[in-house]
Amino acid sequence: MSGNLSSTANCQFSGDRDMSRTGTEGPPGLPMDWDSEALSACSNTDTLEQTIRRMAWTEFHELRMEDEFCDVTIKVDDVMFRAHKIILSVCSLYFRTLFSERWTKTGKNVYHIPGIAPDMMRLILLYAYTNAISISSENVEDLFMAADQFNILGLQWRCSDFLIDHLCPENCVGIGRFSNHFHCPKLHEKTHAYILRHFHEITTTSEELLELSLTEFEDLIKRDDINVKMEEAIFETIIKWIEHHPTQRRQHITTLLPKVRMALISTRYLMNNVMTNIHVKDNKECMKIVTSALRTKYDLNANGSSRSDFMNPLTRPRLPSAILLAAGGWSSSNPTNAMETYDCRVDRWVDITYAMERPRAYHGTAYLNGYVYLVGGFNGVDCFNSVRRFDPVRKIWQQVAPMNHKRCYVSTAVLENRLYAMGGFDGHIRLESAECYDPETNQWDLIAPMNEMRSDAKATTLNGKIYICGGFNGEEYLFTAEVYNPTTDQWSMIAPMWNQRSGVGVIAYGDLIYAVGGSNEGGRLSSAEVYNPANNSWTEISSMFSPRSNFGIEVLEDLLYVTGGFDGSRTTSEAEYYDRMTEEWYGVHDMNINRSALDCCILPGLPNVREYAASRDTFYREEARRALSESSLQV
Repeated sequence: MSGNLSSTANCQFSGDRDMSRTGTEGPPGLPMDWDSEALSACSNTDTLEQTIRRMAWTEFHELRMEDEFCDVTIKVDDVMFRAHKIILSVCSLYFRTLFSERWTKTGKNVYHIPGIAPDMMRLILLYAYTNAISISSENVEDLFMAADQFNILGLQWRCSDFLIDHLCPENCVGIGRFSNHFHCPKLHEKTHAYILRHFHEITTTSEELLELSLTEFEDLIKRDDINVKMEEAIFETIIKWIEHHPTQRRQHITTLLPKVRMALISTRYLMNNVMTNIHVKDNKECMKIVTSALRTKYDLNANGSSRSDFMNPLTRPRLPSAILLAAGGWSSSNPTNAMETYDCRVDRWVDITYAMERPRAYHGTAYLNGYVYLVGGFNGVDCFNSVRRFDPVRKIWQQVAPMNHKRCYVSTAVLENRLYAMGGFDGHIRLESAECYDPETNQWDLIAPMNEMRSDAKATTLNGKIYICGGFNGEEYLFTAEVYNPTTDQWSMIAPMWNQRSGVGVIAYGDLIYAVGGSNEGGRLSSAEVYNPANNSWTEISSMFSPRSNFGIEVLEDLLYVTGGFDGSRTTSEAEYYDRMTEEWYGVHDMNINRSALDCCILPGLPNVREYAASRDTFYREEARRALSESSLQV
């Protein structure tokens, strides 16, 4: 296993046994001469128990170091370690079994332990006696294997957590292969998920990927949930893997090429890169696959209304690595509880509405630490200070602590594991106040108020700060904007936008802040502008296809999406995206319902992403045709 695992881990003890509730499961026996004043200084039971455990571990460790009451000798190579059978048995099932009278002669007290180095045995004994271990990139593999050998579950968990915390594109493949040799489901699952999600970075940085066996490599690239924006990347990785050992691997092209979703590759690339490749062009089987892909692409483009079998390996789209969620809003003259997810791989919205969740509009939506938060809002009668959160994995709704103020038309943002709610309307006045939610304490705390009252504004985060733009103060539409520094708890005004914008969409995209659409005295806006923090200036960019206010806005796979909203005469289901590379807007599939006053967030890396993506097993040819852009069919 290679890669760059950094310095000593500061891991939280997970323990071989749970000793946090009672002292009865700690090391047997307690010294009788503890300092009574030290014990009386403990302010609560938990502190007392922790102190007792620390003192017990210290006492037993000192007894071993002084060879007091030791009743066993562990021999590793030519090095002898004196220890106590009872301590090792509490720590390790291996030693408990080894010392059992059923497996050893009565009175035996010297045991030769094979398969481990003396330095590693020294660390294992230190862990058994002190419950402390120093894990580093240099020793984590050996410690993991020793923990597995001696069946020390707590130490294995610590090593597993260290490896998970230090996963990176350079080392994840090696760690994944390492985990396959041990029963450690958490490490295996986390590593495998990391590889799938970061596949593109891995292909450009990891030498370990090229060392995978044919079976391992094939199993990886054939998966639906491998994260590739363009199917061309799979083909290029196959060629790179083959050319790592061309003599031995050239023959495998016929096994690997069918794993490429060939009909999802542009016609130009198929003809200029695939068909001309040295490993493909002289191979009849491979050329048949490419020809079939070209025929399938032509059929999809020419006959978009007939059914398509997405079980076909040529056309089956990969699963997205992240999902765009649109929640709530105002539809058909009423607030709605509608929830939809957008699958960017096939340009399709999926209805995931939960009937038990109550409708809300003009709320904030945010994703934080695995939960979707719905903040404040309006149900047609009352403004809310309530906050609900949704677990997209377990599909459970929970009520969390309410805000200090009722807020509809609220602006929300996530920064450094905190959820911020700013401004809004409480049913009587527009607000300048702002507050911050800590999910660890389930508590909202007020922060410094903004410089202006703002409802119907929008906020985003960039480079450790929160930016809020536009809104309505009760008398006029705002073109002002300001930035919050959480370190100083201060708001500062920045350059004003070129246009007044209420119901605006604001999002960080790249290194800039985008303000899109909204409304003012002139009506709904399709215009957009971008703020550069480096020079404190705004620049206008190309306008959206449709004017809209109170819509959803998010960045997904480096594209800026807007969806829904009010166009001045009706709510809309229309969606489009902006590509900063081309500086142009493009249309996408409409949502399932018309609605405004919705809000969006991105759900990254869901283990159950299939439940939020369009079905790969039942699909229509028309949907497939949309997934294959018209431009990709041009020679």
